[in-house]
Amino acid sequence: MHKQLLIIGHTYPEPSTTAAGSRMMQLIDLFTAQGCMISFASTAGISERSEDLATANISTHAISLNDASLNVLLKEVVPDIVLFDRFVTEEQFGWRVTEVCPNAVQILDTEDLHFLRKAREEAFKKGIAVTEAILFTDTAKREIASILRCDMSLIISEIELELLTHTFKVPSGLLFYLPLLVAAEISEDKIHALATFRNRQHFVALGNLKHAPNVASVQLLKQHIWPKLRHNLPQAELHIYGAYAPKQIQEMHSPKDGFLIMGWAPKISEVLENAKVQLAPLPFGAGLKGKLIDAMRYGLPTITTPIGAEGMFKDENAPGFIANTWEAFIEESIRLYTNEPIWATAQDRGFNILKNRFQRSFFEVSFQKEIRHLLNTIHQHRRKHFIGQILQHQSMQATKYLSKWIEAKNSKDR
Repeated sequence: MHKQLLIIGHTYPEPSTTAAGSRMMQLIDLFTAQGCMISFASTAGISERSEDLATANISTHAISLNDASLNVLLKEVVPDIVLFDRFVTEEQFGWRVTEVCPNAVQILDTEDLHFLRKAREEAFKKGIAVTEAILFTDTAKREIASILRCDMSLIISEIELELLTHTFKVPSGLLFYLPLLVAAEISEDKIHALATFRNRQHFVALGNLKHAPNVASVQLLKQHIWPKLRHNLPQAELHIYGAYAPKQIQEMHSPKDGFLIMGWAPKISEVLENAKVQLAPLPFGAGLKGKLIDAMRYGLPTITTPIGAEGMFKDENAPGFIANTWEAFIEESIRLYTNEPIWATAQDRGFNILKNRFQRSFFEVSFQKEIRHLLNTIHQHRRKHFIGQILQHQSMQATKYLSKWIEAKNSKDR
């Protein structure tokens, strides 16, 4: 399938710092395997940690908000497929794609459901159980409208798929379940080469520290969890890794308390192969947690919350423990850290979860088939899901005309 794919990225992918970056590179690999020629455009700048897309023969293009630069690029590339990275990107640029390339298949990669994460964050801040979060928000209206406008939306979690289809009645024909993936089954040789329980030490916590759930996790560790863990395990340390730590997190660094803010880890594999237990006390969030996938790959058991485990595993097969209270979190952390048989069972469960749920081979063929089907039947598909065409209508496109007004004003001011 020699087709042109244009990805409009919220940012340039940083797989070494974020799960979202790893997710984008997985999508690029899937489309490359289909023979797509790929272009990548973004309003963001390229950072020192951005993936070098040129090495994968991907051309990169700078575009601007409220500007015709994307129109020019669309006419140059003439994409068969346009992939939007998160719904805000579709809001900003989807109408331009529809105007210039009306026959291009439009795909939204949700990453996670932003409205779900935001609603849970609001509930957490107000001291309300996240299960009682109010989901019917303006952000939900915007994100679901974006999903309805697109020909396909990639959903990373089965929980989110069920929420969209059952609670919000989004047609299942617009959604495709595509979780975080592992490229191949972990071999027995690699498992045996990993450090054993007795050769590992210390706790670890991971996550990009621009991401609100990760910041909240570190705060909980510092204030509520680590003091009690350290009291029971005085020789243990907690090493916190993550890029872009704000000042409030950096100031938590305390070697005398064994609470160490380590910053960005260029080779996260070395961290995960040598740590004994991962702590992931996520109080809110959505989607799948890349830190848990990574930990399982390197045989590292995890203590997490129901939010952390959501869409990945349940109590009976958790690669560690799922704790519903902070007291249970602390108790299970001590048990996992000190009990070798329990630790070994948790490690095995992690390998089994990756083997049975997240293998790339489980999804690649069906994804390719669905893309080909959309390319061949796009007009029939859009007639079947006519609500998306209604939302593309000019009376619904306030974003479009606001953008055109700003573009005209900017042009006049130059």
